[in-house]
Amino acid sequence: QVQLVESGGGLVQAGGSLRLSCAASGRTFSRDNMAWFRQAPGKEREFVAAIGSTTITTSYADSVKGRFTISRDNAKNTLYLQMGSLKPEDTAVYYCVRVVQISSTPLIIGSWGQGTQVTVSS
Repeated sequence: QVQLVESGGGLVQAGGSLRLSCAASGRTFSRDNMAWFRQAPGKEREFVAAIGSTTITTSYADSVKGRFTISRDNAKNTLYLQMGSLKPEDTAVYYCVRVVQISSTPLIIGSWGQGTQVTVSS
């Protein structure tokens, strides 16, 4: 069972930056497609970004395109989300997860981590 632990969230002013990390256990990380999702209070969980196992393929939600960058370090079993030009509407709990394919509506594999809270003040 792969376990995912997100970190790096916090409180930041609008226009600021944060880098989220997702540490994955298990031996399959380098072969897994991965994604970030987020869930704001009172809203459904939504797709943010995805990356293929070899990092060549990525996909982003329109709302974050040009501001967020997804990356990974397979040697460290870690997934990243670099977030810039943050807006109050980016406030949410951010989750990483394994996915079947790289798309804006990927199928989820396994369970979610506990998430990390990102709060952007105006």
